[in-house]
Amino acid sequence: MSKILFVMTGADHWTLADGTKRPTGFWAEEAVVPYQAFTAAGHEIVAATPGGVVPPVDQGSLAPEFNGGEEGAKKMADDLASISEFQHPVRLEDVDLAEYAAVYYPGGHGPMEDLAVDATSGKLLIDALSSGKPLGVVCHAPAALLAATLADGANAFAGYRLTGFSNVEETQTGLAAGAKWLLQDRLVEIGADYQEGEPWAPNVVVDRNLVTGQNPASAGPAAAEMLKKLA
Repeated sequence: MSKILFVMTGADHWTLADGTKRPTGFWAEEAVVPYQAFTAAGHEIVAATPGGVVPPVDQGSLAPEFNGGEEGAKKMADDLASISEFQHPVRLEDVDLAEYAAVYYPGGHGPMEDLAVDATSGKLLIDALSSGKPLGVVCHAPAALLAATLADGANAFAGYRLTGFSNVEETQTGLAAGAKWLLQDRLVEIGADYQEGEPWAPNVVVDRNLVTGQNPASAGPAAAEMLKKLA
């Protein structure tokens, strides 16, 4: 049995342009669905956060409208509550990449707040990318790629085909106008070859060992692509 590292946000808010702190965290579906896929395939999951804080779930991601109704919302909440690994994360600063077969970053707006500027996460991403191990990053989690700066000042993901939460999707959430910056814009700025799919539809982009998903619906398909690489 191999181990897969889940790097998760420790931020429970996202600071908007006017200084407002909007409650957030990780998006439940983007953590739960891949967790279930990986564990069903026999892999062990270890969660890591900056400082080892328990990753906060975005309560909005447990709402019925994002889970196909009340029954789906209850199942998502119950499934999340059953995942003990998320309640006992290790410190990201103590992670040894050599112990893991793959690395996965779930989204939610939380990574826009902390992982986007976390040098420890940035170095882990650089090392994971160069290792050839499957590296999965979904929805808003590609914000973490912004911290993957090489010694020469370039970004390690420049030139990679990838995706992430689109400007159109952020506009449709009603949050784009208040944001300090938009993920799609920043990914283009670091030199990535951003691949935009239809809003809210699954869109997974694979380039070498990097697997990225655009939105919550892409989390399951992204996990499936990572499992192919682990087979």
